[in-house]
Amino acid sequence: MQRYSVFSLLRNSLSYHEQWQQAWRNPEPKRQYDVVIIGGGGHGLGAAHYLAKDHGITNVAVLEKGWLGGGNTGRNTMTVRSNFLREASVPFHEESLALYHGLSKELNYNLMVGKRGMISFLQSSGASRIATQMANTMHIYGARYEMMSLEEIKRRLPIFEPPADTRMPIVGGVYQPDATMVRHDAVAWGFARSADSRGVDIIQNCEVTGILRDKGGITGVETTRGTIKAKKVGMAVAGHGSVVAAMAGLRLPIVTQPLQAWVSEPIKPVLDEIVVIRNYFGTYLMQSDKGEIVIGQGCDPYSSYAQRGTFPIIENASSAMLEIFPRFKRLKLLRHWAGMLDMTYDGSPIISKTDIPGFYIDVAGSGGFKTTPVAAKTHAHLIATDQSHELTRDLGLNRFGTGHLVVEGGVSANH
Repeated sequence: MQRYSVFSLLRNSLSYHEQWQQAWRNPEPKRQYDVVIIGGGGHGLGAAHYLAKDHGITNVAVLEKGWLGGGNTGRNTMTVRSNFLREASVPFHEESLALYHGLSKELNYNLMVGKRGMISFLQSSGASRIATQMANTMHIYGARYEMMSLEEIKRRLPIFEPPADTRMPIVGGVYQPDATMVRHDAVAWGFARSADSRGVDIIQNCEVTGILRDKGGITGVETTRGTIKAKKVGMAVAGHGSVVAAMAGLRLPIVTQPLQAWVSEPIKPVLDEIVVIRNYFGTYLMQSDKGEIVIGQGCDPYSSYAQRGTFPIIENASSAMLEIFPRFKRLKLLRHWAGMLDMTYDGSPIISKTDIPGFYIDVAGSGGFKTTPVAAKTHAHLIATDQSHELTRDLGLNRFGTGHLVVEGGVSANH
């Protein structure tokens, strides 16, 4: 790791960091690679890292139309957990949690990984039934997911003082102690440094405008910086998966929807756990390391490619938060943003080969940031071996043709 003296740091800060050593190279694209990864977020950079580290494939280019982590990797709420219902989902997300906790050491880069725990409020008998089913499923695979009484919630959340006239009283909760927060942009930067150090070319400001193919399959891509030949192409572009796949003549079973979030002004530490208010549109909140209260909600109920928010969503989620935590009414909104999710019809990711030889896809679905390391690792395995990883055998594209869906919609999407 590069080290700097106090005087070096001061000198570079006064020169606006212009003399700092680059964390990764900025190469010109070569005319041909063994593998091209479309998308320079966490999933794409992670796939390049694992291709080089696990499989020794280093003649790889990661193509990003903007800057690294400037898409949806930098537009999430940094939470990682494994609260799911289906047999294919729990091991996949548990492995992601495990990978995250070892990733700072593996990448030699501080990702600011912190175990926080997550409390989901229960406000109806229906929510209690789903929570019990989820807890039973997760216990089978060794994941911790505990039922909580109202008294236990109050003990863990001293600031939790809902008024007596709450419209939907909280009757209890469920607790996932392993839920974690990870610095999102650091994930992209850490993967980028590692991939670059192993010889991967990371090419920014290089938008893919077409995918080249012949009767034998993929032959390369057209970009704003010229034609790049490749034997294999991996797609990891959250929010634009259907657009990129259409360049190859492939129609994916996904819908792109915005996911909004916003933060308050910083305050002193008052909220250790991540909190989910299930019955109010899946509103969730937590406190960042900087002291901001981070607030979000489930996907917006419409399709859009716009990375901007809307005030009705702010109003809905803020109202839900204030009904449970009335003390927060004095907070001021600091900033607001939206990311995009490529939502699959069953709410689960797609890590899969396609009918086009040499074209492989990683569609995060509702998983997004929390699946980054496991999706990247299994995507790299698929590209390198042409075989699905054992964790993704039920997450292939063919499930939409056979009807063997992994239905997580309405569970994970609202968390």
